[in-house]
Amino acid sequence: MNIEQFQQKLLEDGKNSGFGDMEVYFEKSTRFACQVYKGELDHYETAEDGGLSFRGTYNGKMGYAYTEKLDEESITFLLESAKANAEVIEDEEQDDIFAGSDSYEDIDFYSKSLDEVPIPDKIAFLKEVESKVANYDSRIASINSCKLIEQSNERVLANSKGLSLHERKNYLALVLSVIVKHEEETKSGFQVEITKDFTSLNADEIAKKAADEALSYLGGKSIASKKYPIILRNDAAADLLGTFVSVFSAEIAQKGRSLLKDKEGEKIAAEKLTVIDDPFHEDGFDSRNFDGEGVASKICSVIENGTLKTLLHNRKTATKSGVETTGHAYKASYKGTLTVAPSNFYVVPGKKNRDELVNSLNEAVIVTKLSGLHSGANAVSGNFSVAAQGFYVKDGKVSTPVKQMTIAGNFFELLKEIQEVGSDLYFATSGIGAPSLLVKELSVTVE
Repeated sequence: MNIEQFQQKLLEDGKNSGFGDMEVYFEKSTRFACQVYKGELDHYETAEDGGLSFRGTYNGKMGYAYTEKLDEESITFLLESAKANAEVIEDEEQDDIFAGSDSYEDIDFYSKSLDEVPIPDKIAFLKEVESKVANYDSRIASINSCKLIEQSNERVLANSKGLSLHERKNYLALVLSVIVKHEEETKSGFQVEITKDFTSLNADEIAKKAADEALSYLGGKSIASKKYPIILRNDAAADLLGTFVSVFSAEIAQKGRSLLKDKEGEKIAAEKLTVIDDPFHEDGFDSRNFDGEGVASKICSVIENGTLKTLLHNRKTATKSGVETTGHAYKASYKGTLTVAPSNFYVVPGKKNRDELVNSLNEAVIVTKLSGLHSGANAVSGNFSVAAQGFYVKDGKVSTPVKQMTIAGNFFELLKEIQEVGSDLYFATSGIGAPSLLVKELSVTVE
C-alpha cells in the first residue's frame, strides 16, 4: 500500500469510526554514505527511516498515534491508539487541524540529476579526492576522514479538510579531514562541500582547500590575551548563529527563555545587520514549501537594518501573541510534537569580500573554527566562551596562526557590535547561513 492509498483509507475509516477533523503526516528519509581509506572503500552504508503520524479529534479532544508501517493492521492500530490517547488528554490548549493556506509555492527542491549519479561514480570521485590530498604536500601526514553522504527527505501532509501537500529534497555532502605534520607540530584541517549538483564538485579544488586549511595552521604563535576586533569567517559565523538561533523562536520566548521576548520593533542589532528566513533560497539546505502544520512557507524578514521585525511563529504561538503565523511550525520527526524552527535562516551578505575586511584593520583576529559551542554557550543569557582556531592580523595583513585561543563574549551584544558584513555567504546543512562578520571586539585568551 503506497502513501496515497494509505492516507485515503485512514481518513475514510477514521470518519466512520467517529473522528472529526483528522490529519496524516508522513515522512521518509534515505541516506547513502561511503568512506575511503588509502584508496580502498572503507565504509558503505544505505539506510531508510520514516513513518506516519495521525492526529484527530474524538469526543472533542485531540488524539495522537504513529506507526512505521503502511498496511491494513496499522490503520486499525492508529485509530484505536488515537482514541485511547484522546480519552486521557487533559491539556486545555487543544491543537486544531489547519484547513490550508490560500496558495502555495510549488518549487521542486529535489535534484533528479544528483539521484541518478551511479554509486560507483561517487566512490571513484571520493578516491580521487583522497589521492589528490595525499599527494598535495609532503607535510600531509594522514587523512582522517574522506566521506561522502547523500541525504534525501520526503514529506506528505493531508487532512480531512481537503489539504494535500507533498515535497521532496536532497543534497550531497563531502567531508574531508586532513592531518599535517611539520617537525614536532601537528595540525588538522576540515573541509565540507555541500551541493545538489554532483557535476559542480571539483576534486582538485576540494583537495587544495582541505590541505591548505590544515597547512595554514602550522607555525602558530602566541599573542597577547586581550580584546581584539574579530572577523568571524563565514562558516564560524554560521556555527555561532546556529547555536543561538533558538532565541528567535516565539515558543522559546513565550516560555521566558529568550531575551528577545517582547522586543519586536526595537533596535537589537547594528544597522548593517539584516537577517532573513527564506524557505526558497537556492543555496539553502532546509528549503520547504509548507511547514509542519501545512501553512504555506514564505520569506520572513526577522531583523531589518538592526530592528527586530518578528520572532518565528507557528499557529499556536501566533495566537498567543495576537499575530499571524510566520509558517515555522516544525516536526523533528513524524513522531515529534509541533515546535518552532527556521528554514534557511541567514545574514544577508554585504558588498565587501573577506580580504577587504582584513585590509581595513590594524590589529585583529580572524576566527575560522569554533569548538565546544554546545557546552560553552548559554542561549538564555547569550554568553559564550569557546575554543577557537584562527589567525592574527597586523597592519591589514594575515600575519600568523594563533596558538590555542579561547574567545568569549555575549551573542546579544555581538549583534549590536557588527561593524561590517562580508559578501561571502555560506550555508551549513542545517540551513543556517552567514557571510564573514567583522565584530568590534571580543575577549581573546591565548594559552
